[in-house]
Amino acid sequence: MAATIKDVARLAGVSQSSVSRALAAPDQVRAATRERVERAVAQLGYEPNRIARGLSTGRTGTIGFLVPDIANPLFAGIVKAAQRRARDFGLAVLLADSDEDPATEIDLIRTLTKQVDGFVLCAPRAGDDELRSVCGDLPVVLLNRRVGQLPSIIFDNADGIRQALAHLAALGHRRVAYVAGPRTSWVNRERLRAVRSGAAGLGLEVVEAGNVSPDFEGGVAVADLVLAAAVTSVIAYNDMIGLGLVSRFGARGVTVPGDVSIIGFDDIPASALVSPALTTVSQPKDQCGRAGIDLLADLLNDRERPGSSRASLPTRLIVRASTGPAPKL
Repeated sequence: MAATIKDVARLAGVSQSSVSRALAAPDQVRAATRERVERAVAQLGYEPNRIARGLSTGRTGTIGFLVPDIANPLFAGIVKAAQRRARDFGLAVLLADSDEDPATEIDLIRTLTKQVDGFVLCAPRAGDDELRSVCGDLPVVLLNRRVGQLPSIIFDNADGIRQALAHLAALGHRRVAYVAGPRTSWVNRERLRAVRSGAAGLGLEVVEAGNVSPDFEGGVAVADLVLAAAVTSVIAYNDMIGLGLVSRFGARGVTVPGDVSIIGFDDIPASALVSPALTTVSQPKDQCGRAGIDLLADLLNDRERPGSSRASLPTRLIVRASTGPAPKL
């Protein structure tokens, strides 16, 4: 028979209400009491009833986690790390996919608001004012997005682009295309801004192509336009677009990197498996997922740490076979 809260209270030598407080709000009980309860819970293998605890605390023990496209390996990697970390806090994750649609994203947040204690919004596509309005008073953490002073964890997109441009310039490239992702993507705007400023400093000419869907098909669709621009190198908004470019270039008889060098962004697993393997900007997906949950847990427990609400994670260029010296024209 499963242990009950009464069993835990009896073994710990405290009241049932003390057990409830020790589990739901450990900061509100004495350390000695909390330690006795924790030992009793471990000894008995007690698992609190999530529904009953929610009724007493006003908490659901569940957080909402929204992504633009769960099929994108970048977001899948972040979600897996976040789920593992959430279990450490006893939190369940309710995952929702907006299918890259800002209106769907807002509807999902409104629908889930009463079912969760807070949200992690990964690369949300909705506008700043809409996000501020719809989230209301619930704790919210943004991943890969900045909106005013809302708590956020981002990747250092500007430095990733700087590394990519410097690599191409060192290989002798002077004319580079940037294939843009969705217009609604804050990340795309940040990367485009970094391309424009970074290229000017290196004496590179930039051709802007897109906006395209952030998937393999988007890369295939824009490939011919890129070729028509007579560039010798391409930086793609993400690896999925980069892989589409590699595929279409191959079908056209264009060699990579002999004729055109390609750099992606994200370092998804497939980028190392194709031929030629894709040079890409790596982002610490696991660290991002864990950090987002840590920050939300702090907000849920009213213990936000100074300086922790806005963090930028480092990016790193991974050089593979899809980049090489600029062809002699």
